[in-house]
Amino acid sequence: MTNKLFRPLALFGVAVFAATFVLIASGRETRAEDSTTPAPSHFWTELTDPEHAPKAQTMPDFVDLAAKLSPAVVNISTDEADEPGAESEAPQTPPPGEFHSPFEDYGGPRPKSLGSGFIVSKDGLVITNDHVIENPSKITVTTQDGRNYTARLIGRDAKTDVALLKIDAKHDLPVAPLGNSDDLKVGEWVMAIGNPFGFDHSVTVGVVSAKGRFIPGNFDDFIQTDASINPGNSGGPLIDTHGEVIGVNSAIYTRTGSNMGIGFAIPVNMVKDELLQLRSAGKVVRGWLGVYIQHVTPELAETLGLPEAKGALVAEVLKDGPAKKAGVNTGDVIVAYDNQPIDDQRELPLMVSRTGVGQTATLSVIRDKQVKKFTVTITESKETELASAETPEKPEIGTPSPFGLHVKDLSADLAHELGISAKGGVVIASVAPGSRADEAGLRARDVILEVNRASVQDVDAYQQALKQSGKGKMVLLLVRRDEGTMYFALKPEA
Repeated sequence: MTNKLFRPLALFGVAVFAATFVLIASGRETRAEDSTTPAPSHFWTELTDPEHAPKAQTMPDFVDLAAKLSPAVVNISTDEADEPGAESEAPQTPPPGEFHSPFEDYGGPRPKSLGSGFIVSKDGLVITNDHVIENPSKITVTTQDGRNYTARLIGRDAKTDVALLKIDAKHDLPVAPLGNSDDLKVGEWVMAIGNPFGFDHSVTVGVVSAKGRFIPGNFDDFIQTDASINPGNSGGPLIDTHGEVIGVNSAIYTRTGSNMGIGFAIPVNMVKDELLQLRSAGKVVRGWLGVYIQHVTPELAETLGLPEAKGALVAEVLKDGPAKKAGVNTGDVIVAYDNQPIDDQRELPLMVSRTGVGQTATLSVIRDKQVKKFTVTITESKETELASAETPEKPEIGTPSPFGLHVKDLSADLAHELGISAKGGVVIASVAPGSRADEAGLRARDVILEVNRASVQDVDAYQQALKQSGKGKMVLLLVRRDEGTMYFALKPEA
């Protein structure tokens, strides 16, 4: 009975399936003929079609790269010169969330320091970090085969944290070829070789996390990588998949003193720019523009009438400097250098430093909402660094007035005390905590020279200039602080 019932049901099921299949096939043919109606499977076709699918990348041969490059990587140790009366300190844990050079992450002086380096010429030139060989009485370089060499310091540059050493061997040494860091792309595989914690020739791999990273207090625009970098990796190479050095490992961001996945390397192109000078003169001579610059905030951009908050605001033009001779004024915003746009004010010092002394460059400047161009002749730097304005300290408490500023006339005695030669001006006596002036960063003993680009000689002129600015509008102040000047934008009061 069951078999007799099952057979007609099975035949019925087959018939229904066949009819359904015919309908589906017919529907597909109809949709194919109708070009205005996309097939439901079109989306999946694009994903599975080899022509549309993303190209799969194979893993680099890190085994081969490590074998080729490791012989050119060296261990560097120094016998540090003892300072009179110096005493040893216990290792210290670095403050959380700070940048550190890997070699310095444990703090405290040592009789020996351990770092890394790599050979760049067969006759024994070695690149490392400047902080690795700081204050040495003797520098020892150990190659992968265990041979020790006493190294000579050929040149050093503290700004970029680069040092050049020389070792003398009786045979040609393996060399790490230098690549092109400008061609490096975010997401590329990289490999680091060094001596973390004294474990020589350790290999770590990762990717380029970012380019053009600026670290406070440093001159470089760093390459960021997640390849593990730890104390002892300083001065070692960061290597691309072509087996070329594209960076010199220099710093890590850490809360523990060890790697947290954020390491920084000096771009090798910056190092290559310095090698000739380090070898011939022992130091690096940089170009100088003769200006003090500051960051363009959205508030400053609004008061200056800029389309966007980009460029380098000229806070002061130094006397007899190249910029002064070219016609650059305080308040100008430099938006391009030799046709290279400047998005961040920290890019300008790097561009200027790479310009040879005596060469000319073109500055594109926004002045009074108009673009002007100036030709400057770069001279040798007269400053320890082309510095931007520093972040001010917490202001003192004062009596509130417009924007929370309490001001008074700049007397001759106070001007002499502050070391200011300017005739006239308004000095800030105090700043109310939490006021607009406090938010902007003004502080007591700052001297206000201009309000909205108009000079003020006394308090009356200052108050009149504030009235003319109108309610609900940003106010731009030019302020002298210490030996420099800088701009502040005050938001409208509520």
